[in-house]
Amino acid sequence: MTNDLIEKADKVMAATYSRFPIVLTRGEGCTLYDETGGTYTDFVAGIAVCSLGHAHPGVAEAIADQARRLVHVSNLYYTTPQIALAELLVEHSFADRVFFCNSGAEANEAAIKLARKYFKDRGAPKRFRIITMEGSFHGRTMATLSATGQPKIRKGFEPLLDGFDIVPFNDPDAVQDAISAETGGVMVEPIQGEGGVRCPAPGYLEALRELCDREGLLLIFDEVQTGIGRTGKLFAYEHFAITPDIMTLAKALANGLPMGAMLAKEQIAASFTPGSHACTFGGSPLVAVAALKVVKVLLEEGVLRKCERVGRYFKDRLLDLKSKYAFIQDVRGKGLILCLDLDCDAVSIVKACMERGFLINCTQEHILRFIPPLIIQEGQIDSLIACLDAVFQKHSMLHRITK
Repeated sequence: MTNDLIEKADKVMAATYSRFPIVLTRGEGCTLYDETGGTYTDFVAGIAVCSLGHAHPGVAEAIADQARRLVHVSNLYYTTPQIALAELLVEHSFADRVFFCNSGAEANEAAIKLARKYFKDRGAPKRFRIITMEGSFHGRTMATLSATGQPKIRKGFEPLLDGFDIVPFNDPDAVQDAISAETGGVMVEPIQGEGGVRCPAPGYLEALRELCDREGLLLIFDEVQTGIGRTGKLFAYEHFAITPDIMTLAKALANGLPMGAMLAKEQIAASFTPGSHACTFGGSPLVAVAALKVVKVLLEEGVLRKCERVGRYFKDRLLDLKSKYAFIQDVRGKGLILCLDLDCDAVSIVKACMERGFLINCTQEHILRFIPPLIIQEGQIDSLIACLDAVFQKHSMLHRITK
């Protein structure tokens, strides 16, 4: 049956993904099930999306109840779930205003447009350029892939959109050197997720804030992957003694339903006036009520504290593996966005773990990324570590033989 389903899919679906040969049918907590009855402990969480796990009872109940009431009416009208969610995000962040959309790419598009509109409204239309970082990932629309600092994402879509200057990550001097009379902002991920869980050097983000203040630039934090609890704080910027001017969110915001958001300070958000930007499905009642439940659970049920604690435990266990295997170059991350940086191809290790019932993720070909639901348990982490240990032992033996 599995092969038949995969064959059908490959005939009718765009070939934009290299999919693994399993067909997932349901999930519960941190466990996924395929159509043959196979089970997998999920350390991918829909790529940092299902932070409360699969089929979370509270989220499911909120969605079902709202679906019986009102699913969509468009943003020509007010709805109570959207208002309540915006209030909650503003209350617990630096921001004064929220714009809702459907994805991280859309949220970043909104941030780029807002930055341009902000300077145009202030009589500086030439200040449209945004500095971004090597290794960054901001999306796959034309503007956001042009902003993305990874050649493999940009390849084949040239000519790219003008307006982005890409400099090395963790190098504030490079940002300073890239500033021109046309520069309007700096866009950065507090931790680069797709770039390989690359963390900011001490003082780096603070230096960017100081630089933006001095030069009159907007500081934009792309928290699509790090926001909504992933690092043990509601937003990753809370780990630092600064705030951005604009922040983007998506992924975990609605625990699997498509939702993005752009948050901004009042004086900047004021440049978004009626007709300047829009999103048909943004913040619909159905999705907003799910996101409202997610944020309330994170804030009220101790999930953030647990993420910090379990994240430290997970990182320690990964460090144990590093001390054992020379091909592990580094362990990086914060909270429950962690990685093992290997000096070998990691794709085969992902496949070997899947065959043993664990779903993990590979990025940049050589980095194993771990972004599980924030409700993951120490025992499930121990089981993964045992799996990785067994896979690494086999890898080491094959490596010695081939050497």
